[in-house]
Amino acid sequence: MTSSPAMHVLLVEDQLSIASNIAEYMEAKGYVFDFAATGDQGLQLALENYYDVIILDLNLPGMDGLDVCQQIRSNAERHIPVLMLTARDSIDDKVSGFHSGTDDYLTKPFSLEELEVRCLALTRRHQLHVQDCVNLGPLQLNRKRKTVTREGTQLNLSSMGYRILTILMDAFPQVVSRTELSHKLWGDEPTESDALRSHIYQLRNVLDKPFDTPLLKTVFGVGFTLDIDDKKQS
Repeated sequence: MTSSPAMHVLLVEDQLSIASNIAEYMEAKGYVFDFAATGDQGLQLALENYYDVIILDLNLPGMDGLDVCQQIRSNAERHIPVLMLTARDSIDDKVSGFHSGTDDYLTKPFSLEELEVRCLALTRRHQLHVQDCVNLGPLQLNRKRKTVTREGTQLNLSSMGYRILTILMDAFPQVVSRTELSHKLWGDEPTESDALRSHIYQLRNVLDKPFDTPLLKTVFGVGFTLDIDDKKQS
């Protein structure tokens, strides 16, 4: 049995022979599989069900793997690790995949053993990164309760303020660009030009105004980050 029993996997692959080989090998080790043969079907399953990892073929009929991954990142309520399968092995293709939100790449042909190892590595990395409670300097995020405290004081955040702060905490210490932040908040839906500015202003009022030291930092011309000394992080 695999060391991660009952791991739920979505396999989006239009080549039946490849899908069958993967499923036969990994189901024998305790994985639970759902299948999709098109990008549209895969996207629907990804957004409706809970998966520990998604194995996503790049070349799919209709919506291809890059589009599926982008839509998952824009619309899923949580980060689902995505392993992209591709016959392409160029740097440009891999860069495009990572820009769309892919976590890892595996080039065909591949061994089933390596596929399993990659899936395990992705889920373990994700579980370490996305914990129920995250401590970052004076901030503590509780994902189950959807609350954030600063120096022990619970912040009265709006739903949008909570989402923005969660994105910044997950990305720390990196800067999140305005474009990326808007995309994660609203996807491809158009929004008013001042909407993000307004939400950032409201977040600052709750996160920083009552305290001596501001944490929400604007990197002019780039985006936003949290001004926390990462050398003090455990």
